[in-house]
Amino acid sequence: NNSLECPHINLFKETNGIEPFRITQKWLVHCSTVEARQVRARSCICRVCQSYGGRLHTCLHCIYFGCYERQHIHKHARDSNHYLAMDLSFGQMYCFLCQDYVYDKEVEQYAQKEWAKVCRFNGWSESLLSTLPYWEPTGTELEYLKLNPKRRKIAADSYVGLRGLVNLGNTCFMNCILQAFVHTPMLRDYFLAERHECDKEQCLVCEMTRLFQKFYAGEKTAYIPFRLLHLVWTNARHLAGYEQQDAHEFLIAALDLLHQHLMDEDSNERGNPCDCIIDQIFTGGWQSDVTCQMCGGVSTTIDPFWDISLDLPGSMSSPWHCMSPTQASVPGMAGLGSPTVNGANDQQRPMFTRPEHLGSSAKIKCSSCHSYQESTKQLTLNKLPIVCCFHLKRFEHTNKARRKIPTYISFPMDLDLSPFMASRRSVNTRDETSVDDALKENKYSLFAVVNHLGSLQSGHYSVYVRQHRDQWFRCNDSTILKASVHDVLHSEAYLLFYHKQYLEYD
Repeated sequence: NNSLECPHINLFKETNGIEPFRITQKWLVHCSTVEARQVRARSCICRVCQSYGGRLHTCLHCIYFGCYERQHIHKHARDSNHYLAMDLSFGQMYCFLCQDYVYDKEVEQYAQKEWAKVCRFNGWSESLLSTLPYWEPTGTELEYLKLNPKRRKIAADSYVGLRGLVNLGNTCFMNCILQAFVHTPMLRDYFLAERHECDKEQCLVCEMTRLFQKFYAGEKTAYIPFRLLHLVWTNARHLAGYEQQDAHEFLIAALDLLHQHLMDEDSNERGNPCDCIIDQIFTGGWQSDVTCQMCGGVSTTIDPFWDISLDLPGSMSSPWHCMSPTQASVPGMAGLGSPTVNGANDQQRPMFTRPEHLGSSAKIKCSSCHSYQESTKQLTLNKLPIVCCFHLKRFEHTNKARRKIPTYISFPMDLDLSPFMASRRSVNTRDETSVDDALKENKYSLFAVVNHLGSLQSGHYSVYVRQHRDQWFRCNDSTILKASVHDVLHSEAYLLFYHKQYLEYD
């Protein structure tokens, strides 16, 4: 239906025809031949910053390539009055006059044909065509589109997605984690897209889908998550009952349960790692390097993680328990937001990545010299998750006592994990552009902070969530109040949720 299409595409086709779209799809996007791949490899580089990344787009009016993230394709459009470009990763068209990605049925048909050629060229099954579903609006949908011809964007002062959760009896620990989940962009998009399909009567993933839908339906009354609570009790017996529970323990249990429900059984049977949405977003990798003091041989192991736990000053089990300040920065947290840590020596390096000497009582058999020797062990980050969660260990359980550490901990709004990456030593060997891209992928922004108020015996959880880039709200069960950045950074943080900046969007 032409009335629903971008008018500028029709204007372009009247002047230039369909050929620019077809050539771009064939030679620069899908590349179904060896020659096309060679052309793409030689040509597709930003004319300004010489980068291969940054979401490259090509101008459909002339031969020009520019990256979207650094706005170089935007500058070309302004300078040349060229208004149509195509994303080289997915073949989507961007109209600079509409300031949005636009759709054209005829161009989409060409894209489907080129994708079929790619499948045949690579020997893939034709069933892979289903990975690019072709959407045809129904009659009812067409009527709605006609009534609402302009795309609705969430305004900066919109409260869509903000909704309280009723406390069902000491369930504030659950409400906080659910609020953090609801404000995780990729998790939100997954559940709102109804990607999960099943016919079970009681399914945790189906209930999470219902929760997201209820949050973004625009209703203002607090939601009652009784079905979800019942499913949690059914699947995680240690969390059942109305006693006070730990928010961190619920976070790990919830991720594990969702992971188990979403896990691809076929991939596990083949021994391949899981690629469910939970692993895509939350799973990172620790790299443990054990170095033999005799021969210098290094043994490396990689272990997955869903969160990073940090000891606090004042903890009897931590190396710095004698400090016991009322205000502190966690060794391992203070430098995380500081770019100066890149050149830190071992004394300046945060505690959890500092090399640890394993004494004579913990000798390990070296795989290189085949003898038991003293060694050093160092933890670094091998793989960064999209959402990085930090657990500040406020609750201490020892033989002598059970207590809460009330120390105020400072934490950054923006976080750079580059200094803690296992690959940081090889960064200097790369060219400047690739270094910039690599460092950009390691930068995070804070989007949720779970707080614990009160004592270990009678405490309460609340959470700060970021609705837009500069708007924060405090969710206290069914009550939601606007908050400032100062409120967030001076709160009694227990769990910190950071999102990768280059994947961030409102």
